[in-house]
Amino acid sequence: QVQLVESGGGLVQAGGSLRLSCAASRIIFSIFDMGWYRQAPGKQRELVAIISRGGDTHYADSVKGRFTISRDNAKSTAYLQMNSLKPEDTAVYYCNAEGLGRGYWGQGTQVTVSS
Repeated sequence: QVQLVESGGGLVQAGGSLRLSCAASRIIFSIFDMGWYRQAPGKQRELVAIISRGGDTHYADSVKGRFTISRDNAKSTAYLQMNSLKPEDTAVYYCNAEGLGRGYWGQGTQVTVSS
């Protein structure tokens, strides 16, 4: 089966940084658009950032200038570099892959930002 595995989450103080990774298997990684989403308790899941198979990026207004999405096709891995973290960034972060008319999700990784 298709598998997306997130890693890199954890506890960090406000103003700190984390780098999330999403390792993909059983897909032709280079033809999939990759994205990061997050969901806080009691809130709707929201888009954080997307990087297309061509390398174009899009960000939620709330993270512009602080987060950077990237991909390494040779490693079949997508990344989310998160800087200047705020308590409101606390959520479970999910990796997403879309292509060939299908979409896949990872299991999520917890990010907690303390004040």
